Amino acid sequence: MTHKVERDLIKTDLFQAVNGAWLETAVIPDDKPTTGGFSDLADKVEANLMKDLADLIDQPDSLTKMQKEMVAYYQLALDKEGRATLGMSPLRPYIDRIQALTSVADLTEWAKTGILEGLPGPFSLGVIQDMADSNRYVVHLGRPGLILPDRTYYEPDHAQGQQLLAVYRQVALDLLALLGLDVKEAVELVTAGMAFDARLAPYTLSKEEAAEYVVFHNPRKLDQVAAYSDQIDFKAVLESVLGGLPETLNVGEPKFFEAFKELVDQADLTELKAWLTLRLVTGATSYLSEEARAISHRMTQALTGNPAMRPFEKLAYSHVNQAFDQVLGDFYAQRYFGPEAKEDVTQMVKNMIAIYQKRLETKEWLSPATREKAILKLQKMDLLVGYPDKIPPVYEELVVGDRNFFQASIYFTKVATRYNLSKWNKPVDRDLWEISANTVNAYYDPSNNLICFPAAILQAPFYSLQQSASANYGGIGAVIAHEISHAFDNNGAQFDETGSLSNWWTEEDLAHFNSLADKMIKLWDGIPFGDGKINGTLTVSENIADAGGLSCALEAAQALPDADLEDFFFNWARVWCRKARPEYVNLLLNIDVHSPGELRANMAPKNLAAFYETFGIEPGDAMYLAPEDRVTIW
Repeated sequence: MTHKVERDLIKTDLFQAVNGAWLETAVIPDDKPTTGGFSDLADKVEANLMKDLADLIDQPDSLTKMQKEMVAYYQLALDKEGRATLGMSPLRPYIDRIQALTSVADLTEWAKTGILEGLPGPFSLGVIQDMADSNRYVVHLGRPGLILPDRTYYEPDHAQGQQLLAVYRQVALDLLALLGLDVKEAVELVTAGMAFDARLAPYTLSKEEAAEYVVFHNPRKLDQVAAYSDQIDFKAVLESVLGGLPETLNVGEPKFFEAFKELVDQADLTELKAWLTLRLVTGATSYLSEEARAISHRMTQALTGNPAMRPFEKLAYSHVNQAFDQVLGDFYAQRYFGPEAKEDVTQMVKNMIAIYQKRLETKEWLSPATREKAILKLQKMDLLVGYPDKIPPVYEELVVGDRNFFQASIYFTKVATRYNLSKWNKPVDRDLWEISANTVNAYYDPSNNLICFPAAILQAPFYSLQQSASANYGGIGAVIAHEISHAFDNNGAQFDETGSLSNWWTEEDLAHFNSLADKMIKLWDGIPFGDGKINGTLTVSENIADAGGLSCALEAAQALPDADLEDFFFNWARVWCRKARPEYVNLLLNIDVHSPGELRANMAPKNLAAFYETFGIEPGDAMYLAPEDRVTIW
């Protein structure tokens, strides 16, 4: 993606200067909320793999056992006529089970199977790494999701909340009509189910509150968890799905479970059953007929602005990509990713780590004790590039057999859930990838102190052997350093070199770091965007990572014998290129920990002296930020 740079705009708006010409002609696909940058690259990967999957259907002899099952599942997902014939009937057995509930206590039996099948319920169970000790797994108790994307949507003054609830209500009514309910039955069920959902909202963390990782670390003894309900036997459920009883669990949101007796035990059974039915029906439409999916799309359109639903073939691909992520990712990497790129990117990572270490060694506000621990964390950081060395054996259990698409999807959910739950009481496997090689993204994992760069992101505009080294540092170099920076943002800074929660800071150093983080919050907070404003608290960790990442990548680029800082900053702005629908912009303002790409492109360079020197930015220019307002942490 090469854009003509409007040089006369650089001092006013770097994003517009680099991307403005592209924005004038860019068209957002009808089934997408956005286009550009990450999105376009993901579309390219998707198109290539959809073509590959179609070709593999005719090449059964060339496939591994796991690939054969992946292709078989793809063929089931593509069976539009089969889905239409089944209609809403796949939901009937589950709705019958809901209707058979005679008391809240019956949810004990519902949960024993429902958790494995991915069915809705008043709580969830899973196994995660223990924040306090990253060498062990802990059973995690979670609260149910809400109808709307965030708790704040339920507040009376929220601009979109009531409108979205009205859309959801009509969508639910129309789906229930497909199930054969008459209007009166449907209205009563939807009214009751939405009433129950509304009662859950005040006991749910907002996205802003949830942006701080440690709020989810709440160890509780088994007896404490068992006491959350007089009706549901938590011990019986745990024994059933785990095959044993943990001494301690992690409770993600204690506020919800401390109110569990009021919210669930004492709930009107009609409301509770209606809520279960609503969540089941509205959550299953992508596995059902096109008629059901078209109804459900109206909610998607209200949230994102997408005028058209995702084409059926792309939907089928997304189901395969979800169930067989590591199998498909391995296929992608073997076909499209070369050793030369892996070697080059690995060297860039090592350069970034070396620069970070030098910075940590010379940060005057760090005391020797804190500096030593920070450097140790950096040196112990693991690196994943390209794709995993092996596919976890659990994927061998994904066998389609004689199941239809809905049945196969439920079965695959069971396999995945059992696999997750089976980790309890076993050593932590630090070689597992959170995302697959065909994912256009990167991440830092604080619990394992590692950074990961899948093969799919290692392409233009982020990275290309055909781009200048300066451009590559402005793209993938800044992304690499961004992920490293997460080890030292307001969240990552609370974890040590092993990935365990640990306060490795002196009191004075931590206070200084927090003051700098507060300064970053204030720099961003309240910037007008879309129909709202940037929430500096919600986005602070990503803004810290952007600032540190771009600064370190700049230092690497400056060290190049043929350094071209214009190319560096232009590619930084290029990777954040995007055009988004207004509805989607407003949604992300409410829920996304990342700031909008337009602002990411502009804000991080404003903190760097080299940006001002490269383009002659002066006081009075829109891109100018007074030195005292610039924020440098790393």
